[in-house]
Amino acid sequence: MRDIGKILPIEGYRVTFKGSLPVDYTTSLTHLYQPLIGVRAISLYQTLINELAFQKGSAAQTHHTLMNYMNLPLDQIYRSRIKLEGIGLLKTFEQKTDENGTYTYELLPPFAPAEFFADDMLAQLLYHHIGESKFQVLKEHFHSYGFDKGTNITASFNEVFQTFQPDTNHLPDSEAPGSGQLTEDSYPSIDFTWMEQTLQQQMIPVKKVLTAVNKRLISQMMNLYGLAEFEVEKAVLWALTEENTLSVSEFKEACHDLFQSKHNEPSIRLTEKNVNSEQNTNEAHEPDYKPTTKEEQLILKLENISPRQLLEDLSSGGQASGQDLKMIREVMTTQGLPSPVMNVLIHYVLLQSDMKLSKAYMETIASHWSRANLQTARDAMAFAKNQKAQYQERKNNPKNPRKPVSKEVVPDWFKERKKKKAETTQNSPNTAQRNEEFAALLREFSNGKQ
Repeated sequence: MRDIGKILPIEGYRVTFKGSLPVDYTTSLTHLYQPLIGVRAISLYQTLINELAFQKGSAAQTHHTLMNYMNLPLDQIYRSRIKLEGIGLLKTFEQKTDENGTYTYELLPPFAPAEFFADDMLAQLLYHHIGESKFQVLKEHFHSYGFDKGTNITASFNEVFQTFQPDTNHLPDSEAPGSGQLTEDSYPSIDFTWMEQTLQQQMIPVKKVLTAVNKRLISQMMNLYGLAEFEVEKAVLWALTEENTLSVSEFKEACHDLFQSKHNEPSIRLTEKNVNSEQNTNEAHEPDYKPTTKEEQLILKLENISPRQLLEDLSSGGQASGQDLKMIREVMTTQGLPSPVMNVLIHYVLLQSDMKLSKAYMETIASHWSRANLQTARDAMAFAKNQKAQYQERKNNPKNPRKPVSKEVVPDWFKERKKKKAETTQNSPNTAQRNEEFAALLREFSNGKQ
């Protein structure tokens, strides 16, 4: 029901196609993509593919036509479209006019089976959706090359040809040579500097482990399983072989084990996000979001930078010391704090300790925050404020409550005895007077001896 009204039946659409379809694209759709996104999304893709033949010029058809073709309500067609976009089979462009909007659906070719299994993220998702036995059947079917091809000795382009070095400054970004290849700087989602320092400290060759292919794999597994940087770092160390190479299968298993221990779930599956509920939660991460207060600006910054970057910013651009980074890494690993929460902790400790990082102080607070299960910078800042306010209140309003005096049950015979003793005391000479008389006797005795 939440998707009703996202698009209207009267609004138009056109279909374009980018690339070329692999020969066995239908097998890829039905046996590899369909378990992930469902039959309706695949049906929409195939319907739009066939629509290409019926398009006449630039005339747009209405979505009401698409509803009739698929015999589905428009909200279900919209959800199917979103799934195609998410899995990488469709791009959608919207053109608003005064009357009605028009959409351009740019279809993208699916992976051929061999390419699909070469994509670690898609292959891992399919494994969890259809199970190990079915997965192995499909994989063996699409990789049934019955002979060993030997070592790849194919000459590369640079080994055969000599070319000039083009001036890439005059090339548009989309047309830059090699833009589709893996490069060392193609993974902005992960700060690999931390991992490089960890490997260097353990005398492990960084370039041998963090190759472009491995960085792509690490990035995919991190996003797939929702792991923090320190967890991915731990998985990499677990999966290193004796030759200091990364075992892909062991790394995937390590990531999955970490996912299970975190969420207590047997497996992962593609599930649809609730767009409406996610909108408020993630508004701070949207590109057009502009914080209005200094606190909002600080929260946005702490959510999106690494602890290393935070230390360097607070050091006026200076390089963070290896000792501080090691201390922070140990606290994060031990207490399991996400990077945004760790950033708030670093900021808080520096403010409280005259810009010095104390490991003991940091561990004490981190342990408390870990038990509070803080996940975002906003949560951590609110929690820190609340704790500081409570501390100030206790400091300004000290309370020393008196211990309650317990009433003892006194028996009647004790009361009678006490009463008689009081009467006897009243009849006897005053105690002070008796003491004075006794002192006078002592003086007389002393004078007599002299």
